[in-house]
Amino acid sequence: MEDPLLPLVDKADKADTIPLDHETRAHGDDHEALRLWLRLLTCTNLIESAIRADLRRDFDVTLPRFDLMAQLYRHAGGLKMGELSQRLMVTGGNVTGIADQLAKEGLVAREPDPDDRRAWRLSLTPAGRQAFARMAALHEGWVIDLMRGLAEPERAQLHALLGRLKSTVSANAGA
Repeated sequence: MEDPLLPLVDKADKADTIPLDHETRAHGDDHEALRLWLRLLTCTNLIESAIRADLRRDFDVTLPRFDLMAQLYRHAGGLKMGELSQRLMVTGGNVTGIADQLAKEGLVAREPDPDDRRAWRLSLTPAGRQAFARMAALHEGWVIDLMRGLAEPERAQLHALLGRLKSTVSANAGA
């Protein structure tokens, strides 16, 4: 089945005719795997951009702040700063900066870790849990709206296929 965007991709040198994104780097003679990777990357970036804009518009919150609060929401007992860094795949300095801001706003509490005197444990305050719950409810709706162009069976099929891809990539990355 021919890719419906290939005619657009082949005209990538005419920047005024198509939006610039990662997929426009591809050419019709590039390997299908490369074109697929660029399409996945483009879709991810488009979704992330929409979510960032919605968070900013409705809550004046950045995506990194939302992500940190999401991790803490899932772990009522809190998480060490290092655990947050690993889960968010960012440096400790990034976590510290965001945590400092959230603590000033009364959304996050920072306490010494009882099992490790050198570490701090972060947790959401009751106000932080309440604020995140409001954000999460709207966030879910935004994601549902973004996926509305796919019928339920298509979403299920895409989920299954991406699960297989994830397994394959994980296996190959460990090889």
